Amino acid sequence: GFPAESEESRSLLQTAVSVLQSSYLDSTSQDGFQYSQAILVENDVFLSELKAFARAKEAAGYSQEELEETFAFLLFDNEAEAKEVCQTGLRVNSSSISTLGDPAKGVYISKYADCLHPRPWYHGKSGYIVICKLIKGKVKVIAENYTTSYTCPSPGYDCHVSNNGPTKSSPCQAFEQSQYYVYEVSGGSTAERPRQVCPYIFLA
Repeated sequence: GFPAESEESRSLLQTAVSVLQSSYLDSTSQDGFQYSQAILVENDVFLSELKAFARAKEAAGYSQEELEETFAFLLFDNEAEAKEVCQTGLRVNSSSISTLGDPAKGVYISKYADCLHPRPWYHGKSGYIVICKLIKGKVKVIAENYTTSYTCPSPGYDCHVSNNGPTKSSPCQAFEQSQYYVYEVSGGSTAERPRQVCPYIFLA
């Protein structure tokens, strides 16, 4: 019941795969994944808010490097959850991790396209990836915090990253250490959906 693959969807899949492959942590991942379907997420609200975020930060004196659009990745086991994020955006309180900041005040998103889950990916497993455009803004490198008194968003910054590079030995640690913790604070309160994360391509 699916429409025949158009030239457009084929080229979108190629674009998506090249983004993913250039964002692998482990070079052996090149042969490990098959991607079957790509859908462009066309949400004008998210795109205009991403641009508005960039304009506001440019006016605040951010460098071109800080305003550069990069990609980050989310993995979902079920299609409905992945599509919901494409429709409603990535919102706070959506993460089970808390090592880089309070999940109620920011969102977590993966830096690497092959390190998307705390448990190892087993043969035959399938899932859904949402590629997001991300403007990291001012990034603060912080120590991971494993206590229940969560690290708060840092004033004057937009993103936390771990001061440890991803450990190859433990998938769970590698996953936690390769997250971006992204938040948007204005007037003392944190946005429910940070504007600097914009769902871009949905992928099976």
